[in-house]
Amino acid sequence: MASSFQALLHAPLRTRTPIRTHTPPFPASSRSPSSWFPPNNHYSFRANIPTAHDPKKVNIFKSKSSTSANMATENRPRVFDSEEALSISLAEYTADLSEIFVKQKGSFTVVVSGGSLIKSLRKLTEAPYIDSVNWSKWHMFWVDERVVPKDHPDSNYLLAFDQFLSKVPIPSENVHAINDTLSAEAAADDYEARIVHLVDNGIINTSETTRIPKFDLMLLGMGPDGHVASLFPGHPLLKEKTKWVTFIKESPKPPPERITFTFPVINSSANIALVVAGAGKAHPVHVALGNGQEAEVLPVQMVAPEGQLAWFLDKDAASKL
Repeated sequence: MASSFQALLHAPLRTRTPIRTHTPPFPASSRSPSSWFPPNNHYSFRANIPTAHDPKKVNIFKSKSSTSANMATENRPRVFDSEEALSISLAEYTADLSEIFVKQKGSFTVVVSGGSLIKSLRKLTEAPYIDSVNWSKWHMFWVDERVVPKDHPDSNYLLAFDQFLSKVPIPSENVHAINDTLSAEAAADDYEARIVHLVDNGIINTSETTRIPKFDLMLLGMGPDGHVASLFPGHPLLKEKTKWVTFIKESPKPPPERITFTFPVINSSANIALVVAGAGKAHPVHVALGNGQEAEVLPVQMVAPEGQLAWFLDKDAASKL
């Protein structure tokens, strides 16, 4: 494992593709910032939230979308008795989506966050998925990253490598980590340039309405303050409409320098899974899905994809619903 990590860590950096003059993510006729917010009935349900006592019997909601058939797609959350049961269901959901997109377009683009989300992916590294998933077709990205070396304890890449990437055979050239040798601003520009390159080569789809990158699956965690990616409550980056990838130098949560996808890219996704576990996150879940109140809209409330949204909650995170 150590040798594999060193090989990835010290492999030559990919040649940087110059940023092209691409179509602005939001044309004049496109969505306004206010349209990022879910409609009033988006979270209108508070009663009869199903609980999955037996994850094998979970009837994941069926999609009406041809790109996400048989997947969880309604905004009503699935609540599990334990994080273990949540992880089992998340593995099935992800593996099913992988099979659909690989058959449909020959690749599967997955975006991950850091924190407890990576731990919740652990069932994918076990039978039956370790042998049945077509890992060679996966392309993995990060929704945000701390501007630290890849072997730094704060690195989202290191977390993903230790708990997931080192255990599954995704080709190293398909692991699109952020260039940790650059400044925050340069790293954001570089990451966007590489995404442009993969769009041009047909690896990443684009939205038909906005021409923004449309990742097949975005796996998001959420902080106790309701932040997603490195988009924090009250921060000006919540309103960023032009850039696909941007940077922050004064993160309210250390380390201070990070790069992050913006909401236009997040909400262009074909599928988003919001994976939340723990009693410490019950309040923002209550705000997003129940009748909880905050002085301002939380970032998690701004997650409203063009495609499908699936909530995966353990009973502690759902305790206030």
